[in-house]
Amino acid sequence: MSEYIGLDVSLKETAISVRRGGKRIWRGKCPSDPSLVADVLRKRAPAAKRVVFETGPLSVWFYHALSAEGLPAICIDARHAKAALDMAPNKTDANDADGLAHLAEVGFYREVRVKGYDSMLSRTLVAARSRLVKITTELSNQIRGLMKTFGLIIPRSKGSKFEADVRRLLAGQEELARIVLPLLEAWLSMRARAAELGQQLVANARHNDACQLLMSIPGVGTITATSFIGAIEDPSNFKTSRAVGAWLGLTTRRYQSGEVDYDGHISRRGDPHLRGLLYEAAVVILTRSRADSSLRTWGLKLREKIGFKRAAVAVARKLAVIMHAMLKSGELFNREEAIVA
Repeated sequence: MSEYIGLDVSLKETAISVRRGGKRIWRGKCPSDPSLVADVLRKRAPAAKRVVFETGPLSVWFYHALSAEGLPAICIDARHAKAALDMAPNKTDANDADGLAHLAEVGFYREVRVKGYDSMLSRTLVAARSRLVKITTELSNQIRGLMKTFGLIIPRSKGSKFEADVRRLLAGQEELARIVLPLLEAWLSMRARAAELGQQLVANARHNDACQLLMSIPGVGTITATSFIGAIEDPSNFKTSRAVGAWLGLTTRRYQSGEVDYDGHISRRGDPHLRGLLYEAAVVILTRSRADSSLRTWGLKLREKIGFKRAAVAVARKLAVIMHAMLKSGELFNREEAIVA
């Protein structure tokens, strides 16, 4: 008889529940290590049919490691599991594992596609660079704020010009320089590390045909193309290109009940970082792009009707649909036929 397992994964321990024939036959805990969990399951559930756990920080590692151990690992959406798990009178790790095992047994869950290690590496590279750029900006703003207190106003500048202006203004200010110069050195170090990761991104994109394809779109650069490919992975993961916009949370919510029926704001589900990048690319298309296209013309007309921000969101959704269609067809961006439903 088949066994169904629920795993409630946390950083230190994983709660395990095993069901067979509609009843729980065992539950316990072990350290959160997939190899140790696999050893426990081989002993307690040798005929495991489904091993279910929720999305979380360790879900990618657990999914690939348990699959490598030959176990039928299934990652499910935590939002969907929450409704069932909240039925338990007491919220405990053991009860959550029981609830997940029950979902595995009845098949009432929605499986989540878990990204491969290559995609996660590219996403990690983009995230690391973005974080370093943010730290660099925070440090420069902190330096400006500290020096402004003493009447030293740094002109609007970036890069080496910013460094030169800071050192020039600190001349003769020895006490203040002892405070600000360490921040300036940290700013220089973070800026250099961010540039190194940026060079890695450019080098990877240069040897990636899919990235080169997407970068033929005006306003889409290395980071946006790399992030989009890392999120989509295989274009066949989506039945239609239109589904990508909804998957990224760029479609409006709808509430309908009886005579009430209205659309709300966009759902904002999915990858927030990629959604932000697509919005930035849409803003570039509407404001700074010199390359005319049917997409830009459509967006400018829409801006006159509904305003700039809403038009930018609509262009971002269209852009996601177009990029997915390009990955499926392998064709370069066509400025005259860029509008996809």
